[in-house]
Amino acid sequence: MNPITTSILLGIAAAAANGLGGAVVVQKEWERRYLRYFVALGAGFMLGTALLEMLPESIQLAGPNAPLLLLGGYFIVHFFEHTVTGHFHFGEETHTEQFVRRRRSYSVLLGLIIHTFFDGIAIASGFLISGWLGWIIFLAVILHKVPEGFTASSVMLAGGSTRKAAWLASVALGVATVIGVLTVTVFTRSITDGLPLAAGVTLYVAASDLIPEVNKEPGVRIALVVFVGVGLFLLLRHWFH
Repeated sequence: MNPITTSILLGIAAAAANGLGGAVVVQKEWERRYLRYFVALGAGFMLGTALLEMLPESIQLAGPNAPLLLLGGYFIVHFFEHTVTGHFHFGEETHTEQFVRRRRSYSVLLGLIIHTFFDGIAIASGFLISGWLGWIIFLAVILHKVPEGFTASSVMLAGGSTRKAAWLASVALGVATVIGVLTVTVFTRSITDGLPLAAGVTLYVAASDLIPEVNKEPGVRIALVVFVGVGLFLLLRHWFH
């Protein structure tokens, strides 16, 4: 199977995980507490992927421009999450009080769509460089896809949307992921800029979105799961790279 076909299929799989996260919210009395462990595991795995794989590959591709592009990717997400949306949290949220206005819920959704678009760019860029990099980026992405869909749907429900609209919001994240994959597969020359930009987005999601959510949890178990995520990445790199 060629890398373009593989990246498209895995982009669809990642999109389905967004929809699953939304389904967790719209189904009443669904067990949610384990999602925080996915957040912690994904944080560690994504940090390892961004700093130990995506960054070195980006430097080889883009040379001295790579750090600037990485910083650009980091601040793209920061801009949409904290400048355009004004209120954003990534991890497990129930939003039991109706304090999120409908307009704000849609702006939060826009911020999420921007970074899921770059999830797709990261997956496709990785596979166009090597199968190993593509698979390791896919694993990093899939680990946060369910909590991501969970967040989108919970914010929409808090804004007064129907359960159907809330689930469709998580589906929109999946569609954005697939569009990101297709963007790179159509414009293959964009990989030189696309991978370092995606590395910056991955770093942001791990360090600025996921880690703060982990730090809110009491006790040491969930904090140790972050190290498990990094260890999992290192084991995969040792045995399969």
